[in-house]
Amino acid sequence: MHSPPLSPQLLNCLTPEENTGCQHGLYFQDGERRVDYILTYHIKKPSSSRSNRQSSRFTDNAFTRSIRRGTARLGRAPTPQPRGDPEVASQDHSMDYHVDDKRLHREEFEGNLRDMGMELEKDEDTKTPGVGFVKIHAPWHVLCREAEFMKLKMPTKKVYEMKQSTGVGAKINTLVNKATEPLYPNVEDNRTHNVKHLSYMFSREKQHLFDLSDRDSFFDSKTRASIVSVICGPCNACYVLTFCCSVFQLLYEEWASYSVFYKYQPIGLVRKYFGEKIGLYFAWLGLYTQMLIPASLVGVIVFLYGCATVDDNIPSMEICHPKNNITMCPLCDRACSYWKLKEACGTARASHLFDNPATVFFSIFMALWAAMFMEHWKRRQMRLNYEWDLTGFEEEEVSDHPRAEYELRVMQKSLKKEHKTQKVLIGYSGFTEKEKLTCKDRLPAYMTNVVMMLLMIGVTFAIVFGVILYRISTKTALHMSNNPTTRSNVRLTVKTTAAIINLVVILILDEVYGAVARWLTVLEVPKTDKSFEERLIFKTFILKFVNAFTPIIYIAFFRGRLVGRPGSYLYVFESYRMEECAHGGCLMELCIQLSITMLGKQLIQNNLFEIGIPKLKKLIRYIKSKRRSFQEEEREKKLQRYETDHFLEPFAGLTPEYMEMIIQFGFVTLFVASFPLAPLFALLNNIIEIRLDAKKFVAELRRPVAARAKDIGIWYNLLRAVAKVAVIINAFVISFTSDFIPRLVYQYMYSPDGSMHGFVNHTLSYFNVSNFQDGKEPMDPQHQVEMCRYKDYREPPWSNTPYVISKEFWAVLAARLAFVIVFQNVVMLMSDIVDWLIPDIPKDISLQIHKEKILMVELFMKEEQGKIQFIDSMMPCGGKEKRNNHAPIARSRSIPHTHSHTHANNF
Repeated sequence: MHSPPLSPQLLNCLTPEENTGCQHGLYFQDGERRVDYILTYHIKKPSSSRSNRQSSRFTDNAFTRSIRRGTARLGRAPTPQPRGDPEVASQDHSMDYHVDDKRLHREEFEGNLRDMGMELEKDEDTKTPGVGFVKIHAPWHVLCREAEFMKLKMPTKKVYEMKQSTGVGAKINTLVNKATEPLYPNVEDNRTHNVKHLSYMFSREKQHLFDLSDRDSFFDSKTRASIVSVICGPCNACYVLTFCCSVFQLLYEEWASYSVFYKYQPIGLVRKYFGEKIGLYFAWLGLYTQMLIPASLVGVIVFLYGCATVDDNIPSMEICHPKNNITMCPLCDRACSYWKLKEACGTARASHLFDNPATVFFSIFMALWAAMFMEHWKRRQMRLNYEWDLTGFEEEEVSDHPRAEYELRVMQKSLKKEHKTQKVLIGYSGFTEKEKLTCKDRLPAYMTNVVMMLLMIGVTFAIVFGVILYRISTKTALHMSNNPTTRSNVRLTVKTTAAIINLVVILILDEVYGAVARWLTVLEVPKTDKSFEERLIFKTFILKFVNAFTPIIYIAFFRGRLVGRPGSYLYVFESYRMEECAHGGCLMELCIQLSITMLGKQLIQNNLFEIGIPKLKKLIRYIKSKRRSFQEEEREKKLQRYETDHFLEPFAGLTPEYMEMIIQFGFVTLFVASFPLAPLFALLNNIIEIRLDAKKFVAELRRPVAARAKDIGIWYNLLRAVAKVAVIINAFVISFTSDFIPRLVYQYMYSPDGSMHGFVNHTLSYFNVSNFQDGKEPMDPQHQVEMCRYKDYREPPWSNTPYVISKEFWAVLAARLAFVIVFQNVVMLMSDIVDWLIPDIPKDISLQIHKEKILMVELFMKEEQGKIQFIDSMMPCGGKEKRNNHAPIARSRSIPHTHSHTHANNF
């Protein structure tokens, strides 16, 4: 499939340094018509033998279908499209033909744009070799027509005063606003306004309701370009922001600068420049970062509590006691020797920093924090919907149009079914309800999706298993080293290097899984762009979530559980003994894996990649332009703005931005019981991330087409799912990974004095070294040993049932399962209570929305009364009597409609 003949190009406004040339390249040659949109194309000299070929095979793509729909709106017949399947034809002709054919397609496409009322101006004499530009201007009548079709809400002349809340809450809010005033950016949009324009969907028949005194500014630049992009069809086009250099400069100074990291974002200005969809993303990111502040403070307090109580922790004191002479069984076969329990002193003390009673409280706190965050965002989102006039907007209004690929598949299905190619193509003008792809048509794609998803997840499991083998073999090799320093640091070396290997693999597979998810989504041929985006997001999330958290889940719940016991260990490939946890448990290793993965992803993937890759691609485009170095500076001064923006990176959507934050949200909530500092690291990262993303959007990326949206879509559902799963995972981490439950069971069931004295000895079982399997005993034991100890609940060798699981094990297991059930239900109940107590819509916003609806009804009632009075004044007396006879009928039709509308609004 060949690429479309025109590739869209954005136009950013100028940087502050270019303020003097603000209008350079933002107007047509006449200096009056502003450029609303730019399309770029490659200039190639056409073949002489085919230069006069007619466009007999014009591609019926999304662009032309939009044109035909638009001409139908105008009441004109669409431009006849010649017959022929461009996808099949593109495979049967040479490259020269493609060049000429694309040029002819482009010319016909431009002609259709002119038929739609657009005004075009070409610029092929540019300083950028091989690139031509088409400047597009939308006249007033086109803007009005499309604004009505798109159901755009525009401000009317009606202005009303916003009700200010009163009472104690309002006074507290005023004090808070005064205290935080230095944190607000110095822009007009962040100041409180007491009046608001009543908004209504634009209609050409009701233009008198709107303030059209300044038609040039009635439709702002993002709205104008959005309208043009709808006419041109779905594409990654960008556009120029006419006369918005002041807006761009404010964004550059008050948003995209690291020096203002402590300030709130100018969300209103971001929405004004980039549109509602991007504005919602940065509003959500700002709120998420703001909510991380209390979570970080509590996490730091929990960590400091562990540091302060480590010297008072009785189990670690028993392990570190100098008189402790407990001999432990070897950690590996043959190469490892017996060792003293006091050698694990450092690990035991470090584990207490993250494995203490405060972590249970912190897990409950983070579950409630996640619920509060969700509710707070719903309220914030509703407030933004009101401020941005999106309360009556439904995304289905703009996302129901079928994708070009879907229509192509429907057309191909019709061709195969009817066997009447010529007839179908002549009459085909888009799919109908009878012509659609069924589940049977998509069955091969669904089967491929399932198989590939399972295969990719299997690849992740295989890599985790490979890292397990690396740890086992490396630990054995290091124990055989002659260097005592190496032997003493075996655990730390193996843990750290394995975590780094996991990180590298995760970063590589993230890129692979992203490409695989897109390929699988394309195979499904979703009907609409919204459906395509949601399916792509879901597949990408599943693959990347499994990729990021599988190694962590293994350490938390499986490592050390499938080991066996001395004399009967579990082996892999009959030679590799499964890993054991340190005496302090696997929580410390889980913390190391979490910290390296989280910090590595944030530092490398989220920051270095976001800075380096766009700059590298921009450099490559400069090199490919073949501009000589000594001409660079001179030509840069003469470039139009749209030529300069040609070298910026195209906008690829918000999916990567959301995805990295959702995965980070998983790190913050899922295993927070083992890593209470995760919110702090996330907060520090996000403070940089906001300004980094801002700088990228302002200076590194082409300006995207503004898209309307009233919420963050499927991302909210993913957040809720992660928050629910986090409760379950933290319950299992506390219960099975940490020693919290065994300590409670010992203290209240087995301790003679109700203290923790003797807990370490209680958790260690005995093993008679004479029961070692042949060839598994230590090669060079440092001293003669008859009995060694290992961490497990088993009967001693002198009992009637040696090495059988003891009753203490079952008591601890029962307590662990009971804790999981109680913890999960209590925390989820508390989260539901928080959800129920906090209303989704702020009370003041609910009142203002209700007030707007009432004012709108009054406005239309007044308008209808004015029409009736005008008609009565223009009619003669006889006509008035006749009109009065019919007037009650007209009123009776209008008033009930008004009342029903009011009742619906009240409902």
